[in-house]
Amino acid sequence: MLYDQFGREIQARDIRTPETREISVAQIRDRWNTYPSSGLTPTRLARILKEADNGDVLRQAELFEEMEEKDAHLASQFQIRKLAVQGLSWEILPAADDAKSKEIAEFCNFAIAGLSEFDYHVLDFLDALPKGYSMLEILWDTSSGQAAIRALRWVHPKKITFWDSITPRVLTDEDPIRGIDPPPWKFAYHSYKARSGYDTRAGIMRVCAWMYLFKNYAVKDWTAFAEVYGMPIRVGKYEPGASKADKDALLSAIRMLGSDAAGIVSKATEIEFIETQKGSSNQLVYEVLARFCDAQMSKAILGQTLTSEAGGEKGQGSLALGRVHSDVRQDLVEADCRALAKTITHQVLRPLVGFNFGWDAPVPRFRFLYEPPEDLKQAAEVYKIVCGEMGQPVSREHISARFKIPMPGPGETPLKRPESQAPESDPLPQAAKRSAPQGTVIASLAKADDTAQAAIDALAESLGPESIDPLLQPVILHVLSSSSYEELLEGLFAVYPNMDRTQFQDLVRRACFVADAWGSLSAKEEARDGS
Repeated sequence: MLYDQFGREIQARDIRTPETREISVAQIRDRWNTYPSSGLTPTRLARILKEADNGDVLRQAELFEEMEEKDAHLASQFQIRKLAVQGLSWEILPAADDAKSKEIAEFCNFAIAGLSEFDYHVLDFLDALPKGYSMLEILWDTSSGQAAIRALRWVHPKKITFWDSITPRVLTDEDPIRGIDPPPWKFAYHSYKARSGYDTRAGIMRVCAWMYLFKNYAVKDWTAFAEVYGMPIRVGKYEPGASKADKDALLSAIRMLGSDAAGIVSKATEIEFIETQKGSSNQLVYEVLARFCDAQMSKAILGQTLTSEAGGEKGQGSLALGRVHSDVRQDLVEADCRALAKTITHQVLRPLVGFNFGWDAPVPRFRFLYEPPEDLKQAAEVYKIVCGEMGQPVSREHISARFKIPMPGPGETPLKRPESQAPESDPLPQAAKRSAPQGTVIASLAKADDTAQAAIDALAESLGPESIDPLLQPVILHVLSSSSYEELLEGLFAVYPNMDRTQFQDLVRRACFVADAWGSLSAKEEARDGS
C-alpha cells in the first residue's frame, strides 16, 4: 500500500509522472494585507486566534507576519533559531550498503545540490517555527525524460486553509474559499510539533502573541511618557468671570510655552509651573514591563534568556548559567534538524526516488550535521589509554577514519615516530635493563643516586615480557588454536598443571631480594644523613 505525504492512500499507477502545472501561483494581490496588528486589542487578538482555531488562518498568518516585522526582539530571536539550522552542512545517506542504494543516494545528492537556493528553501521550511506550518510547492520538470525538481516555491501561510479539513488545503483562483486538496507529491508540508495539538495552534507565535500585545501597550505609553519627561506641569489660572475666549487663549498660551517656550497671556490670568518629581521608580515601570515581555518571548523561542540578553531583568547573569542555557538551545537545534530532515526525506526525496526508480526503491536519508565539534585531543587521550595501557588492538584504518587523517598514498613518505630517549633521572638505560643480568641490575641500583621509585621502575622493566612470555607461551598457543569458548576453558584446565613455573618463581624471588636490599640500603643512608 502506498500513501502520500498527508497519509492519503494512493495507487502507484496513478502517479507515474509528477504534476508539472503550477497551482499556487504568486499574484500581485498576495502583497495586500489587512494589517490586523494596527490598533490591536485583547478582544481583537482573541477573535483572531479563535478564527484560526476554526480553520480560517488568514488573519492569524498576517498578524504573525507583522509581529515578526515590527518587533525587533522577536525578529532577532527567530533569526537566531532559523540560522542555527540553515547554516549547517547536510548529507544524504544511502538506505543500505548495496550498489543500488548508493546509486540512488548519489542521484538525490546531485538533485538537491543542484538547487541553487536550497539554503533559502531551508529557511522557508523553518517558517513553521513561528506559524506552526509551512508549505513549499515542488515545481517538477520532465523535459529530459526523468523527473527533476526545477525549484521549490514558498506558499504564503494565508493561502492555506483548514476551513473544513484537518489537513491543509491550498487556496486557488478556482476555489478561493474552501481551497483544493494538494495533489500527491506536489507540495512539501512541514509542521512544527512543539506540543500536541492541531497545526493552526502549534506555532510559537501563539505563545508570543499576548506578550507582544502587552509590550506594544508598554512601548506606546513609554514613548508618550518620554515625550513629556522632565517637563514641568503648566497650570493656568483664570478669574471666575473669564469668558470662553479667555479660557481658550490661556490654554493656547500654555501649550505654546511647552512647545515654543514663548507665549502671551492677559494680566488677569496666572500661569504656575509645577516641577515633576525626578528619580521616581514609577518611571521604570514601562521598561520593566517591556523587558519582562521580551524575556518571556525569548524563553518560548530559544528555551532560555542568557544567550539572548546580557542577563535577567537587572542585567545579571553568569558564564556558567550561560553555558547551561546554550546547551538547552543545542537541544532545540537538534530537534529542528531532525524534524526538517524527516520532512525533506519523506516529502522531497521520496517522490524524487519514486518517479525515477520506482516506488519500491530504497529511499536515502537526509540529515543535517548538527553535532557540535568534537574535542579530538580528549579523544586521542582515550585512545592512548585504551590502546597503550590496556592493550586493545586498533587498526590504522580506524584511526585514520576516526581522526580524519588520510592514509599515506603511493609514493608518499609516512612520518616516523621519534625515537624515545631515556629520562635523565632513569638510573638504568632501557637497553641495559633488558639485557643486563640480574646481578648487574642490583649493582646498578645500589650505585644509582636517585629516588626509590625510580629504582623500582627499573626493576619492573627488567622483569618485562621477555622474562614472562616463555611461561605464557603454552596458554597463548592454546588460545589461538581454540575454536570455541568451551574448548578454550577445557584446554586451559589441561595446560595449567603442566606449565613450567620455575623460571617465574625464580624471578619473583630475585625481585623480592632486590627490594629488600634496596630498602635496607635506603634505611642506612637515611640514618647516616640524620646523624
